[in-house]
Amino acid sequence: MQEKTTLISTSQFHKDVYTGLTDFPKHLSSKYFYDAKGDKLFQEIMDMPEYYLTNSEYKILDEFKDEICRVFYSDSKEFDLVELGAGDGKKTKILLRHLTEEGIPFQYLPIDISKNALNLLEASINNELPSVKIKSLQGTYFETLEQLCTLQHKKKVIMFLGSNIGNLLHPQAVKFLKSIQELMNDDDILFIGFDQKKDPQTILNAYNDSKGITERFNKNLLARINSELDADFDLDKFLHWEVYDPETGTAKSYLVAREDQSVRIKGLDLTVSFDAWETIHTEISQKYDDNVVSWLADKAGLRISRIFSGENKFYKNYILKK
Repeated sequence: MQEKTTLISTSQFHKDVYTGLTDFPKHLSSKYFYDAKGDKLFQEIMDMPEYYLTNSEYKILDEFKDEICRVFYSDSKEFDLVELGAGDGKKTKILLRHLTEEGIPFQYLPIDISKNALNLLEASINNELPSVKIKSLQGTYFETLEQLCTLQHKKKVIMFLGSNIGNLLHPQAVKFLKSIQELMNDDDILFIGFDQKKDPQTILNAYNDSKGITERFNKNLLARINSELDADFDLDKFLHWEVYDPETGTAKSYLVAREDQSVRIKGLDLTVSFDAWETIHTEISQKYDDNVVSWLADKAGLRISRIFSGENKFYKNYILKK
């Protein structure tokens, strides 16, 4: 139970924290993991031996870069390489470099809601790959993509890497893919990464590492609420808990209250009460196989055209077309 009063803050972060902590069961969005400290912690997570996702996709892009780029340019048309949520561009640069070396005409259009992230990416591309034509676009994925489709009529290769689609439940993922499909022309391509089902222990280890980096990453969400909303969460009174259901392929992260407690969030004029062992759901990370990806694509009006996989099949990148 929690004491509700009038919401006095108006930013989306404030609204989502208020909604999540006054709901039952409680929840907070994983997109708010990523402040300056959260970004640094996620870089540490990606360097962990247990966290296989980044290296798995990196190796696929490196091993199959020639084949992938040939698919992008199969009809010899100049294209826009549109990336949704490019991050630091480490993996994307493999393809950008190869496209440039092969003399394939393209323009790189990264889309992100964070202007700071785009500025850093653009600076690094200009420094490392100065011949790449880059035009960063700030905004939400679909609004920006829709504007792009209205203004430009070149072939589009839309990239969504990192298995970020795994943060969506299947109905949301279908809606997401359908929204992209509706903005695609017949010759456009969607190049997307899906983390695969595998040994459940491997998945649990990736999200609950022995050094506790993932725990600090999740708890940083509470620290951010403390800092930005003048709250008094005691991080030691919560534990990080990861579960994985191999039947559905769903991994979930929780913060669990160790004892009865009340938290005051002055920035929201809100007091939140927790019972001992009550949860805050923070993240979902869906895992897939070819049948599930094919089903999602079909529901969204797409079809699988090609699949690129590493030797251990931990991770796959799919070419989807209308």
